[in-house]
Amino acid sequence: MVLVLLVDNLFLIWHDTSAHIRLFLLFLCVTTAITLYLMNGSRTVYLVDYACFRPNANHRISKAAWIENIHHSQSDNNDDDNHRFLTRISERSGLGDETYLPPPHHYIPPHYSLSEARAEAELSIFTAIDDLLAKTSINLDAISILIVNCSIFNPTPSLADMIMRRYKLRDDICNVQLSGMGCSAGLIAVGLAKDLLQTAPSDAHALVVSTEIMNRTYYTGRKREMQVFNMLFRMGGSAVLLSTSGTKARFQLAHVIRTCTGYQDNAYQCVFHEEDDKGNLGLNLSKNLVDVAGKALRANIITVGPLILPLSVKIAIFLSYISGKVLNGTAKPYVPDFRTAFDHLCVHAGGRAVIDAVQRSLGLLDEHVEPSRMTLHRFGNTSSSSVWYELAYSEAKGRMTKGDRVWMIGFGSGYKCNSAVLKCVQPANNADKAWQDCIYRYPMDVPKEV
Repeated sequence: MVLVLLVDNLFLIWHDTSAHIRLFLLFLCVTTAITLYLMNGSRTVYLVDYACFRPNANHRISKAAWIENIHHSQSDNNDDDNHRFLTRISERSGLGDETYLPPPHHYIPPHYSLSEARAEAELSIFTAIDDLLAKTSINLDAISILIVNCSIFNPTPSLADMIMRRYKLRDDICNVQLSGMGCSAGLIAVGLAKDLLQTAPSDAHALVVSTEIMNRTYYTGRKREMQVFNMLFRMGGSAVLLSTSGTKARFQLAHVIRTCTGYQDNAYQCVFHEEDDKGNLGLNLSKNLVDVAGKALRANIITVGPLILPLSVKIAIFLSYISGKVLNGTAKPYVPDFRTAFDHLCVHAGGRAVIDAVQRSLGLLDEHVEPSRMTLHRFGNTSSSSVWYELAYSEAKGRMTKGDRVWMIGFGSGYKCNSAVLKCVQPANNADKAWQDCIYRYPMDVPKEV
């Protein structure tokens, strides 16, 4: 009898409540139900550890030296206008004078071959994996999933096969290689590993390797949109070990959110591998790249926001939406403070303009994008591995503590914006080799505007 009266009273309260309040209560119920389902319906995936590739000093090249190499390698090296263009791009890039390029880039003219590209791939990939194995001391037979991403260089046999041969990995391993997905492919590979681990044994491990090979990407022509690639991209790579076992884990992988805007022509074509009018192959970076990236970021935020923002901020967003409807759009929309959702941010170090745009869009302080700016300055745009250099920077500075939340944002061709959210379980005891002997010099003053 009491239960019937309680239900009747609840029904009367619901009936007398305004439509806006009922909508709000329904929103909270649905959000809670979805959250509980996602928490109970999938296994937790952990990041055991990671390592970033640090090239040798003989691969180092200054901005001025690289400009001279390009200038003197071109057939018409008396084109002062093109020389000034390269210099201007270099000054505005945000790169320093200690970035790395493979040996063929150091010659005038540069010489490229398939064997040189394979040698570069072996150097960056094997070095990163060796460092990771030294950190984790994992038995190689425990690795049941291998995912490699490299956008442009995809030889036969594949880079994944190359890794299997080198480390004698088990013959029943799930072996996958991703190509053509640009600088966001590293987070796509992590998301794929997360999904594959759901059906693997509880003690299974997934090895994710991200790199880009410079030997196959150098552009020899004069088209300015395609010369920008030469000025921004540098050697780099990372190796990441994931598992559903929390033993020795350093981070918990909370979310991986993918957004692709490739259905729009301008987004699909803004990063395009093609030939210029003289047949020179290269990567065309459109002038509207930053605008396209901003729109992709906003689309990604719509999905990731409800997952990472505190409940108080979600309520404020909802009330702002309701007030906008009631006041016919005259009320100023509420802009959430994403700084309340994370402790560390790793924005793909694609270039100064990209980092600036993200900082403005999210209302971030300089300290939030410091890892991205310093990674760009020290290593350049290392493509899909850049977010791991940024995570390593925050840890090398001793800023990571247990329970800290990390938000990784990657951008790539297609056009894609992908997010990964990590929660720190155990900070690193030592700095990653990439930053080990130079972290004391950072942060340094890198002008945002030139």
